Formats: sequence, C-alpha cells, structure tokens
Amino acid sequence: MKELEKKELDFLLNSIRDIKDFPKQGIVFKDITTLLNNKEAFGLLMNHLHDRYKDSKIDFVAGIESRGFIFGSALATKLNVGFVPIRKKGKLPFTTIGAKYSLEYGVDEIEIHTDAFRDIEHANVLLIDDLIATGGTANAAVNLIKTAKANCVDACFLIELRFLEGVKELLKHTSVYSVLKI
Repeated sequence: MKELEKKELDFLLNSIRDIKDFPKQGIVFKDITTLLNNKEAFGLLMNHLHDRYKDSKIDFVAGIESRGFIFGSALATKLNVGFVPIRKKGKLPFTTIGAKYSLEYGVDEIEIHTDAFRDIEHANVLLIDDLIATGGTANAAVNLIKTAKANCVDACFLIELRFLEGVKELLKHTSVYSVLKI
C-alpha cells in the first residue's frame, strides 16, 4: 500500500496546531482543526487514505466520536461505502450494543446500532479516528465491531502518540495504520 513521502508527512504534521497545557497542565493537545480548514492538507490526507484502502474490499468505514466522524464519513464517501458512527453511550436512537473501556479515573462506554452493518455477514470494516493514545477507545471499538459480527480489517489513525503505546494491545486484534507517528 502506498506510503506518504517525508515531504508530505511534514506538510500534514505542520498543518496541525499544538496547544500547550490543554485540556490540563502538561498536555500538548494536537489540534486538527487547522488541518481540516486547510484544503490542501485535508485533500492530501483523504486522497492518500482513499489510495491506501480503495482495493481493500471494505464494506463500511466506522468512525469513533467525534473527530473520527469527520475523517470516516469523508473517506466512506470516497470509497463509496457506508459510514457507521461509534458514539458515546446514550447518543444513538435505536437499539445498541456497547463496549466499556477504562479511563484514567473510571470507565466509559461506546455504542453502535445493532443493525450498523445492515445484516452483511462478516462485513469488512475499517475503523478510523484522529488519534490513538492509550488505545482504550479503539480497543473497545474493535470489540464492538466483532460483537456485531463484522470483521475489523484495519484501524486507521491520523496521529499515533507512540510513547503511550496504545497500538500495542490493538495489534493483537487488528492491523493498524497511523499516518503520523509522534
């Protein structure tokens, strides 16, 4: 599968703004809004992901709330497949299945509709989000996809924070592609 050249990777990385001490002291937040409002950067990213996945026989793209919705719906359109939102508990209107995951101080839960994959037996699903840090949400999302009797063929992230090793556990369940590794 096609990889981006260093010049392209640098362009994408430089289109993301760092916000120091957000949401709390000591955190450097990666603000992707500056990539999204840069048509060249967003176009480069979407074209790259389309080229990477266009021959992968994907039936659906599933995006994790909320920034995964942006990348996921844009990519699903380019791939001509359906988009499935993975949302926080209580946000979807129909019957759902959920998966819990650990946070620093507690537990949270994400859900999908029970009919998210439209009764396509063993649907091939690409999971996408903007960032993987510790991997808790991504692992829960892969478990949701499996519980819904679909196959997560790959988990894709714009940014991987390598020092947090979130990909390590995820690789036990699916392949992972991170555009930018920080």
